[in-house]
Amino acid sequence: MRIKESTRAALGIVVAFALLIGAALWLGRDSGDSGRTVLRMRIWDQSFEAAYRASLDEFQRANPDIDVRITLVPWASYARKLRLDVAGGIADDLFWTSLYEDYADSGHLTDIGAALGGDAMRAWDPAAVTQFTRDGKLWAVPQFVDGGTAVYYNRELLERAGVAPETLSAARWSGDATDTFRPILQRLGGVASWPYNAANDFQSLLLPYLGSAGGQFQRDGRFDFANAQGRTAFGYLVRLISDGLSPSAADTGGSSDFAKNAFLQGRMALFQSGTFNLATVQQSAGFRWGVAMIPAGPAGRVSAGNAIGLAGNTAARHPEAVRRVLAWLGSAAGNRYLAADGNTIPAVVSEQQVYRDYWARRGVDVSPFFDVLRGGQIAAGGGAGFQAAIRAILPVFDEMFLGRVPVDEALDRAQAVGDEIIDRR
Repeated sequence: MRIKESTRAALGIVVAFALLIGAALWLGRDSGDSGRTVLRMRIWDQSFEAAYRASLDEFQRANPDIDVRITLVPWASYARKLRLDVAGGIADDLFWTSLYEDYADSGHLTDIGAALGGDAMRAWDPAAVTQFTRDGKLWAVPQFVDGGTAVYYNRELLERAGVAPETLSAARWSGDATDTFRPILQRLGGVASWPYNAANDFQSLLLPYLGSAGGQFQRDGRFDFANAQGRTAFGYLVRLISDGLSPSAADTGGSSDFAKNAFLQGRMALFQSGTFNLATVQQSAGFRWGVAMIPAGPAGRVSAGNAIGLAGNTAARHPEAVRRVLAWLGSAAGNRYLAADGNTIPAVVSEQQVYRDYWARRGVDVSPFFDVLRGGQIAAGGGAGFQAAIRAILPVFDEMFLGRVPVDEALDRAQAVGDEIIDRR
């Protein structure tokens, strides 16, 4: 008997639907044939997979009833996908987070103190604990910290320009004749395509310059950069671009990859960034290089310190298994794997020496990333609605760095847009 095309199409839809349901059930099932509970942990950086896999393999040998599988969602889509998945109740059992407040306020995150006990946090970096504490409760297990911001330098270009690394580390920036950093950049401009990477880079440039100008990004839950300190800091960066001492904002906008690649290719003399680029520089730079302190500003040297935490999803079907994984990855034994290859600074304080020792054996002095934090830290900000506010603020900053909007006007507009979003929450 011949089946009509309409019937064939309908059957095809039914079969496809059944297969999708079967696949979904299989992917979401609680245990495999061995009876193990399956948990999924979401991260955004592939370079951490091997370290986490090694740590989780050790955990699973001691906890054979739990199978933890790593889900990789690229950074470019991570925040948006996480928002959608949390709202839809389909987010992973555990997931990386930095800006967590909206999830905590909406009841989607495990209370870490209640789950692991109050003593657990004593092992972790105090700044990371502070970052993930809200309303007196801790909402994520700190995994690693970025340290402070420093300046990677091409030693060969510095030598050609007659600039000693010690001179670079002692540099100061300002808007007047006391500025010693701009003259260094002008000398480097004679030997490099670009001396420096001034750009709309929130963590590595915007926050350190604003902090070292004596400003802060937020005050009492509202934005606080449209003032004299903000104009001094952002105006300085914008002028470096307009004067050709840094790449065009059309090249660097939205990503630090252009500047990083220019530095690795030997076309940029100085690259201001964090420890998250240290392994890449070590692996890919085909020249002698080093790390120096960031230039001091009118208020000295101030850096942002950021941490990444692992949150437990309250929608997870196996909260006890989630608790055990959080306890392991927050322990010295579980956390030290993240430092074994020098990839990052572990949040467990006792294991941070593992990171220092790794780089010392390779002849790299990482002390500038730690020493800069002694001069002061600027908070990145947070609170309900912060993520949405930042998504509205940064495009205004883009226009400022492109030279399309004057600094004063851009800061006023960006602050007003950000505060409006905060006020609606």
